[in-house]
Amino acid sequence: MNIIIIEDEKPAARLLQRKVEKLGLQVITMLHSVEESLEWFENNPHPDLIFLDIQLSDGLSFEIFEHFDKAQQPIKSAVIFTTAYDEYALRAFKLNSIDYLLKPIDEDDLEVAVDKFKTRNQPQNLSLDFEMIKKMLVNPIDKNYKKRFTVKIGQQLKLINIEEVECFYSENKGTYLHTLDNRNYLLDGTLEQLETELDPKDFYRVSRKFIVPMKAIKEIQMHSNSRLKVILPSYNEDEVIVARERVNDFKEWIG
Repeated sequence: MNIIIIEDEKPAARLLQRKVEKLGLQVITMLHSVEESLEWFENNPHPDLIFLDIQLSDGLSFEIFEHFDKAQQPIKSAVIFTTAYDEYALRAFKLNSIDYLLKPIDEDDLEVAVDKFKTRNQPQNLSLDFEMIKKMLVNPIDKNYKKRFTVKIGQQLKLINIEEVECFYSENKGTYLHTLDNRNYLLDGTLEQLETELDPKDFYRVSRKFIVPMKAIKEIQMHSNSRLKVILPSYNEDEVIVARERVNDFKEWIG
C-alpha cells in the first residue's frame, strides 16, 4: 500500500508519519505545498491513500486535484482529510472522502480511519466535489453554542454564564468548570462533549485535561519540550500546558 502525506507543517507531517507507520504502514513521501505536489504527481504513479491537509502554504490542496481533473488525468487515490476546521464544516468531508481526522490527530481515530480504508473492496475512484467543500468551509452550518451552564449546589441549581468561565478541566474522571471568581463546579458529561458545545473561536482544548477561553488567557510562557504554559487569572491547582502536538494550532487560534 502506497501512502503519501500532504501537509505544509513539516513537524505535523512527521508526527503523522510516525503514527501511520506505528500501524505497520509505509509513507513513501511527504509533500508540503501545492507546487511540490503538482510536480510529484506529474512524475509518479498515484498512491493508494492520501492524508490531505486543506490549507497549504501556497493555496488550498484542492488545486492539486482540480489541475489534474482539467488535464483529464484525475487523481483516483483514496483521501483521508486532516484538518483543524470545526465539525460543522466537516459534513462535506464525510461525503467526499474515506474519513476525516480533526487536528490534533488522535491515534485511535487514525487507526479507525485506516481500517475503514482497508476494508473497502474496490478502489475508491473518488470524484471530489470541491465546490461544495469550499462552500461548507466558507459558510459552515449555523450552530447555537452554549451560553450558560446549570450546576448543582446541594439542593439548589445555579446558572453560570459563559462569560464567567475561566476554564474547563478534567480530574479523577470528573469534568469541572472553573469560574473567574475562583470557584469550581462539577459538570455532567466530558470535555469531548463540551468541545462540540463551545464556540471554537472563543474556546480551545489545549490538552486532554483543559479547555480555555481566549479572553481568560492572562499570559503565555515558553515551557519545556517545545510546549507552552498558559497563565489564567485565578486557576492555580495545576499547570495549564499546551500539548506539544497542539502548539501550532494553538498559535493559529490566538492569532
